[in-house]
Amino acid sequence: MVRALEALDVGSVADKINLIPQDFFAELCEQIIQHLNHKIPGINTAELCQRIQTSGVEINVGDLAKIATIISFLFSTAARNNLSTEELVTTLGNAVSALPKHAVQVIRHVWNEQGESISVSEDARNMATVGQFVDIKWKLGVAMSSDTCRSLKYPYVTVTLKVADPSGQITDRSFEMTIPQFKNFFRQFKEMAAVLETV
Repeated sequence: MVRALEALDVGSVADKINLIPQDFFAELCEQIIQHLNHKIPGINTAELCQRIQTSGVEINVGDLAKIATIISFLFSTAARNNLSTEELVTTLGNAVSALPKHAVQVIRHVWNEQGESISVSEDARNMATVGQFVDIKWKLGVAMSSDTCRSLKYPYVTVTLKVADPSGQITDRSFEMTIPQFKNFFRQFKEMAAVLETV
């Protein structure tokens, strides 16, 4: 685990972790534990980052996502190896000397309170290799004109999928479909629903 943490370059994010107020860091750690327990589909780092920035801390979503990935790896590896709180803190201390004291305290507290609850069944590990659906939003639009065509009046459907990747980071994926493409999309969903009814 020490080598893996070094490979993740935990030291490079230690200064960013130091910027995060303790309550926000604790919230991030708790969300990661909930994600690992399959209670929430992922960690919304964009929303958390915005709240941290509103509190006056300069941090970007990329840095917060990297921190979340490292902490997620830390907790899941500790669960897989059945580490006690003291073993986790000792391992962390051996791997990362520059981690802020408040971060170590939060990790210790969260792991002590909720670490044993992390399930690491084989099915859970296999599921973690693909993303997880969180939400879908859609809207119908009409393109009225373009720079090459004055009177277009072309309908389309915009779909936004909210997906949690295996590390728990929630991202939005948007795409547009023509009406025939949407009808095909809808037909395939109806086929899936029909198959699910037979299960």
